[in-house]
Amino acid sequence: MKIIKNTIVDGQHGKPIVTDVFYKETHQPKKVVIFCHGYKGFKDWGPWNLLAETFANAGFFFIKFNFSHNGGTAENPIDFPDLEAFGNNNYSKELDDLGSVIDWISSEEKFKNEVNLEDISIIGHSRGGGIVLLKAAEDTRVKKVITLAAVSDFGKRSSTIGELDKWKKDGVKYVVNGRTKQNMPHYYQFYLDYITNKERLDIPKATKSLKIPQLIIHGDKDDAVFLNEGENLHNWNPKSEFKIIANANHVFNTSHPWLSTTLSKELEEVTKICIDFLK
Repeated sequence: MKIIKNTIVDGQHGKPIVTDVFYKETHQPKKVVIFCHGYKGFKDWGPWNLLAETFANAGFFFIKFNFSHNGGTAENPIDFPDLEAFGNNNYSKELDDLGSVIDWISSEEKFKNEVNLEDISIIGHSRGGGIVLLKAAEDTRVKKVITLAAVSDFGKRSSTIGELDKWKKDGVKYVVNGRTKQNMPHYYQFYLDYITNKERLDIPKATKSLKIPQLIIHGDKDDAVFLNEGENLHNWNPKSEFKIIANANHVFNTSHPWLSTTLSKELEEVTKICIDFLK
């Protein structure tokens, strides 16, 4: 298997998009799968490398990447050495970053015999799930879309009214990362960007407009993004496939770091459902 880590893709927002590809070198075009991490996530989180290998072994050309402002750097793509970038991230940047990755693979000469550009699918976890639904609705190059434990509405997450005045006054609010113990900033620009781009960031509208196959996967023990958000997505597009994973939490019973050489039982089930759907 060919694994090429930490390739720099140029985005629209002045920071590198650090990208990995996993594939079997067959000089035959393969279905392309692009994976988007979630909030406080990164491409090397937990079992995501193992997930990538599983897809590559199943015959896919698998791409995963760090959003340009996720808080990682080109030198250190794991965790959050660049909190300033994290604070300046927003949904629009993530949506543009995904577009840049699609542009990159569509024009990258060295992979041209390995990729089938008529068959690009996108997968997103958690907040990344919202991003892939929006991208699938606005980019005709995307042929299938899969969400894992996805959020169904960015508006509800952008702010509560009480804290909005304080956020505006202070210019920043902080969220503690339970694992790294960092105080992670969110600058007020995040809210302003959402308000400015409300139409483009409307997940319900995007989901209702989808004309391509959609798969929704959610754990029934998810306490970060509740199961009803998956139900919402399915209700907005009744043609979608909806799979509930028994006893699975928000990360399908995995963690970071993930030291096992195999996926959790729940994530293995998720991966199998995804591969069947994409094939």
